[in-house]
Amino acid sequence: MQTTRGTSLSDSTNPEGGAGESTGSPRPRRVGVLVAVALAALIADIVSKIIVVATLQDREPIRLLGGLLTLLETRNSGAAFSIGTGYTVVFTLIACGVVAAILRTARNLRSLPWAVCLGLLLGGALGNLIDRLVRAPAPLKGHVVDWIQLPHWPVFNLADSAIVCGGVLAVLLAARGLQVDGTRIADTADDDPPEPDAKAEPEPESKAAPESGAEPEAAPEAESAAGEPEAAQEEKRS
Repeated sequence: MQTTRGTSLSDSTNPEGGAGESTGSPRPRRVGVLVAVALAALIADIVSKIIVVATLQDREPIRLLGGLLTLLETRNSGAAFSIGTGYTVVFTLIACGVVAAILRTARNLRSLPWAVCLGLLLGGALGNLIDRLVRAPAPLKGHVVDWIQLPHWPVFNLADSAIVCGGVLAVLLAARGLQVDGTRIADTADDDPPEPDAKAEPEPESKAAPESGAEPEAAPEAESAAGEPEAAQEEKRS
């Protein structure tokens, strides 16, 4: 088949050009944001725990803002906010799985909000995971250092705060339909091909036309002539 000069047979016929590409930003930049946020959360958690252990261990709690905020050093063998104490090994394995899942998800990362979200989750998970791996009483069974207490709320640390903030942000992004690769659920739904319409019912056939070979009806004059008696016909002849 002949083609227009200068046009390759392999050229795309899509007028929008990049419709098949992701609408998000380049992946390396967003991965860099994820790493930066994760490192910031992790470093803040580690440094704060070192200071708390050095200054508050075996000492009286420090009450600030009229008792609204209390700083104290305590150890937690469970999950965030002292949930599930006594299942340290289980939560350690779960934390390892969360870290692996976040790193795998980062392969398709092209959204800045999701980069911040995953960075918070990764930094918080690593902060508590390090405590479980290196602190007493044993590897994989280490107790996490918690030091922030609010009224009517369990004691927590900065890693717990990062995990909660990342979780809340993930819920908000999912509610808005924004995916990790930068696309939106509504956009992907619009790209789906429409379903074919139902076949139209055939129109009823029109009545058949009279055959061309049919003899025409006899003229009225011929019928009247055929009905006259023979005597009348002879008088006309004479």
